[in-house]
This record gives sequence, C-alpha cells and structure tokens, in this order.
Amino acid sequence: MTVDVDSWYRAHGARVFRRCRRLLRDDEKAVDAMHDTFVNLLRAGDRVDGEAPASLLMRIATRVCLNVLRGERRHPADRDERVLLAIASAEEPEARTLSRVALHRLLGREPESTRVMAVLHWVDGLTLDEVGREVGLSGAGVRKRLRTLRARVEALAEDGAGVAEVAR
Repeated sequence: MTVDVDSWYRAHGARVFRRCRRLLRDDEKAVDAMHDTFVNLLRAGDRVDGEAPASLLMRIATRVCLNVLRGERRHPADRDERVLLAIASAEEPEARTLSRVALHRLLGREPESTRVMAVLHWVDGLTLDEVGREVGLSGAGVRKRLRTLRARVEALAEDGAGVAEVAR
C-alpha cells in the first residue's frame, strides 16, 4: 500500500514534532527529527501498513529521537552550551550530574525495545496493552519489563553508592 506522506505530514506533523521536542528538549533538533521521521516513512514505501498512522509515526519518531540521543552520547563534544550552562546553574550540580550519568548508563544497558516501552508508557501515557501492541508483546510482558526497569531505578535511588557505581 502506498502512503500519502503529504497528507500524513499535514495530519500528524504537529504531533510528531511535539513527541520529538518532548524527547529531545530542543526545538531545532525536534524539527530535524520530525523530518527524519517522515523521510523514514518515505523510505519504507510499500512496506507501510496505513491502518494506524499515528501510532506508526510515534514509533518511528521515538526511534529517531533515541538515535539522536545515542549519537549525542557518543559525541559529547557536539553538545550545545545551553546544557552545560543548565547543569552549572543547578542548585546541586554534582548530584544532578551524577544522577543524569547514572540514568544514561542504566538505560544504556537496557535493550532498545525496553527504552521504547518506557517512553511510550511513562512519557506518552499509553496503557500497557497499547504499548504491547506497538512493540509486539502482551500487556503482561510490557508490565514485566517496565517493573524490572523501575526496580533497577528505585534500587539506584535508594542506594547512593549504587548511583556512584553506575556512573563510573
């Protein structure tokens, strides 16, 4: 089935942009990621099932944004100065920085599918069954993965030494 990308862009472009902006926290990067989402849709061509455009676009946008964030982590010199200024002006910069590093390291150890599930459920507010449909698991499977992820995060939060250990 051929998808009318132009009509999808008009109908869902703003929603895709909001998703990208929420994940990337930067308007310029969000615009680029939104465009990359629709480029990926164009590349997919006839392989696209046009029955659920919004969920498909959200899934593509999430993966594009995760790739952008992953690329930034690989090339820290490319980060813009605003992030450094925000960290420097934080009330407890050491604690915030340590927590941020620990969270990135923890999520970096998780499979991409778990990170996608976390974003879909905790950021976008999808139910466990909706997330399951998006990633091809049952609601119970999603619940188990997110419960395990939450337990790891809570264990780090309770144990300050654990945060320092993960940050290494």
